[in-house]
Amino acid sequence: MEILMFNLLGGLSVALALGAIISKRPVNSAINLIGTMFCLAGLFAMQDAHLIAALQVLVYAGAIMALFLFVIMLLNVREKVGAESRRQPYWQLLAVVSAGALFVPLVTLGGGKILKFKEAASGFGTTAAVGRLLYTDYILPFEIASVLLLAALVGAVILTKTKIR
Repeated sequence: MEILMFNLLGGLSVALALGAIISKRPVNSAINLIGTMFCLAGLFAMQDAHLIAALQVLVYAGAIMALFLFVIMLLNVREKVGAESRRQPYWQLLAVVSAGALFVPLVTLGGGKILKFKEAASGFGTTAAVGRLLYTDYILPFEIASVLLLAALVGAVILTKTKIR
């Protein structure tokens, strides 16, 4: 049952990620990316990392993607119209076939044997373990990410600000 759920969530996340890349409409790309985040949260939950799965849904699928959607809507970005739109179905088919061809070797290992994963360390994915790592070993990347998100937010506000005359 675990292999079936892994294959289902993994395949769906790859398909949604490809949809986010291929889609011509920015809002559709953002919705596909939200679906990808939910699939990743399901994969984290399967690995008994329930805190990381919850954070994936709350932070990435919830807060950050809502911010992306607001920025897209405020910027009023339209879909591209042109000659390349006729070739899009061929690229979609090529992307799906390529993803399938790359996904099969990852799931199976010579002779049809299923890959076995190592057991997670004791306490993996708990609040204490994540907090200890985040605020000790990874404090600098955490602060850099927060500054980058703040800069993106300020940039979005400046881009959408209209001049009042």
